[in-house]
Amino acid sequence: MTPPPDAVGSPSSTVHWIIGTAGHIDHGKTSLVRALTGQDTDRLKEEKERGISIDLGFAHLDLPGGRRAGVVDVPGHERFIRNMLAGAHGMDLVLFTVAADDGVMPQTEEHLDILHLLGVSRAVFVLTKVDRVPAHRAIEVADQIRSLTRGTSLEGAPIVRFSAVTEEGLDELRERIASALQAGLRPRHDGYFRLPVDRVFVSAGHGLIVTGTAIDGEVRPGDTVRAVPGGDVLRVRSVEVHNDPVETATCGQRIALNLTGTSRAEVSRGSVICHERIALVTSRFDARIEIRPRAPAGVKDHQRIRVHLGTAERLATAIPLTSKPGTPTIVPGETGYCQIVLAEPIHALRGDRFIIRDETARRTLGGGVVLHPLAPKRKRGDGPELEVLDRADESAVARALIAGSGEFAVSLATLVQLMNRREEGLRARLQSASEIHAFAAGDDIEYALEDACRQVKTTLVDRLRAWHAAHPLLSGMSLEEARVDVPPKLFRMLVDELAVAGAIVREGSVIRLPAHRIEVPEEDRALVAKIKARLDDNPLTPPDVKQLADDLGADRNRLLKLLRVMEKQRAVVGVTPEMYFSGDAVARVRDELVRWLSEKGSMTAAEFRDRYHTSRKYAIPLLEYFDREAVTMRMGEVRRLRQTRKTETA
Repeated sequence: MTPPPDAVGSPSSTVHWIIGTAGHIDHGKTSLVRALTGQDTDRLKEEKERGISIDLGFAHLDLPGGRRAGVVDVPGHERFIRNMLAGAHGMDLVLFTVAADDGVMPQTEEHLDILHLLGVSRAVFVLTKVDRVPAHRAIEVADQIRSLTRGTSLEGAPIVRFSAVTEEGLDELRERIASALQAGLRPRHDGYFRLPVDRVFVSAGHGLIVTGTAIDGEVRPGDTVRAVPGGDVLRVRSVEVHNDPVETATCGQRIALNLTGTSRAEVSRGSVICHERIALVTSRFDARIEIRPRAPAGVKDHQRIRVHLGTAERLATAIPLTSKPGTPTIVPGETGYCQIVLAEPIHALRGDRFIIRDETARRTLGGGVVLHPLAPKRKRGDGPELEVLDRADESAVARALIAGSGEFAVSLATLVQLMNRREEGLRARLQSASEIHAFAAGDDIEYALEDACRQVKTTLVDRLRAWHAAHPLLSGMSLEEARVDVPPKLFRMLVDELAVAGAIVREGSVIRLPAHRIEVPEEDRALVAKIKARLDDNPLTPPDVKQLADDLGADRNRLLKLLRVMEKQRAVVGVTPEMYFSGDAVARVRDELVRWLSEKGSMTAAEFRDRYHTSRKYAIPLLEYFDREAVTMRMGEVRRLRQTRKTETA
């Protein structure tokens, strides 16, 4: 792979940290990086001509012990804040420059707010250009920094005096950087690989190359990845970290990927290259947002804003879900819940941090954390529902996501994305969640609320009880007729659970209560006796259902119900829907037929007719019944005993 401009340098050990810069324009960020690394991060012709950083710049810093950190240099001009935001995610440590002559400036304040909102908690403030000012001025500016950072995530960060001209403070700065990074890595998240793209270009002979800072997981050559939004599936041809080909790159590293796939793949800054399991893009998400005290105004209902998430930027509408009484606004200095509705889809997962700015892109208002990446429509007053999603208890979060999904159950694959967790870890966590019911069929797992499952089971038992009362002569209720508003596969699993527990009995596609017995009502017992007598009178030439109803003066539907009950009790045998024989007669014929075929080997339909002094009208249905019952098998014009039957007879 031809090395991209941000992947230069000699091979080194694996990068584990990302160092970013921040600060007002002309406060010495690029000069500081050059002094530390020997690399110029201003790569564009316009940057060199104008002497200011316009876009992101990249370098690397060698640390004691042979370790190496990636460096992302961001522009400081207010016009290029969107470029700064594209590089601000994923920082382990920020070198925050404040010029001793200027002191704290507008972009100093805005960059500090952004870093605080993105959760950056480790910094070294670099008091630059100290060679230009007297000592008391440097002390004054250091006090300004301490005052500015009070109450933020960077409060208490060390301040180092530095001059790019005299290199005063350079050694101390190196020590501070090493100390801050060795204090511990930021907690790594157990999600699948994701890399927000900050650069895309085509390299001659290699094809598509993307770079960015990985925020989750790891990637290897040969992996299949997905570009979102868009969903194009690509293959990783090779992986580099600072021009060093690697077999595995992990979150917290600056990575260059050579990708191959469809020639129509649309990848640009703002895209995310992620594990193929991840396909989620959203136009609406729930979040907890914080409005900074320095914001010019709060966020009011349906206010137009700009959302910066990862390297992406989108126009959006904010819908506050919690606010002070009487006003649908989250005011400066306050934190609240909000739904963000985006003009275009974006990739966002639970836990992702983002920045919101006003529609004109002039001021940063605040930022937040994604709680529900695929949220349903909400209205003001729904804030309490988000309080559950804001918890660290993953079981409670899973219950809330299932309950709010609008579905009876949610698949593991969906929960993996909604909760931003790896499948194996989430499955293990949910195994012990007593309030969540797992439906497992191989690798396919769906989760429902235990309360909802209990309600379905209770409803089903009640429905069966009512059915038996209304249909005492029927053996049970069909599964499809019994099903409540639950997906068929899950309903069958619930039925099986009830059957295992002994609450119901399942016989094929029919279910009944264990205590249910088909009993002929008192008022029908006389008719049953007449039916049996009529069939016994003509055992092998019985009347069909119509004739039987006419002979007995019975209602046809009532007669059929009684015949089915008698069939369950083996008093009669239905060989066709319209023809019933005496059960005793059929049993006798079966035994005689088995003996005949065992001795003679075969029998024709005519022989059967003549032997039993019946007609073809009755002989053929009876023979076909014995075929269905696996007593006989038809071979051309004759019947033979089935092989299994011969074995049993022997």
